[in-house]
Amino acid sequence: MSQFTVHEPLAAQTALRLDRAVKALNKNRFDACWVKTKEEALALIRDTLPKGAVVSNGGSMTLAECGVMDLLRSGDYQFLDRAAVPKEEIAAVYRKAFSADYYLMSSNAVTETGELYNVDGNGNRVAALIYGPEHVIVLAGVNKLVPDLDAAVSRVKHAAAPANAIRLSCDTPCSKTGCCAGANGALPAGCLSEQRICYQYVVSGFQRAAGRIKVILVAESLGY
Repeated sequence: MSQFTVHEPLAAQTALRLDRAVKALNKNRFDACWVKTKEEALALIRDTLPKGAVVSNGGSMTLAECGVMDLLRSGDYQFLDRAAVPKEEIAAVYRKAFSADYYLMSSNAVTETGELYNVDGNGNRVAALIYGPEHVIVLAGVNKLVPDLDAAVSRVKHAAAPANAIRLSCDTPCSKTGCCAGANGALPAGCLSEQRICYQYVVSGFQRAAGRIKVILVAESLGY
């Protein structure tokens, strides 16, 4: 496990939070660890993925920032790449992902109490997280680490969803105001725009299949 020294107070404080999250995630039967840098995370994923494995992914700026997308497209794997097919074939790639050996994604929030919180539009990403692929690798930066589920819900409404709506050029209130229209409401509260990206809300807690989901936390800010 990575460590920081007491001569780096902010980094050391971050390490304590990461240690706490990893311990809680492992207690909930995830296979969790943390590393200092995105380069370490990429090396760990490279060591984890067997050559020739069938791999797929959920949409993620974190994967791109860490070089994981380049790794998946390296030719060493059978990559189910939705970006490489016509629009009308994307749904078929989503379905094929359920039989992948490895599915890679990020998480909208990771709690220090050991849960993953994810919100989806299509639902293909959270569906694969829940069931299907033999192994799931979740990669998340420390910016997605929150104290508890209430903070996770707030993070999505105030940060992740608006940023992604802007990135995807969605015609939604949050892309114009920087905050979810339902920010002060219940978990599924939001706008009535057909282009909203928040339809499916999934909390992953104690796991039936121990170790199926590997969580790699990075002590750097990554993605939204």
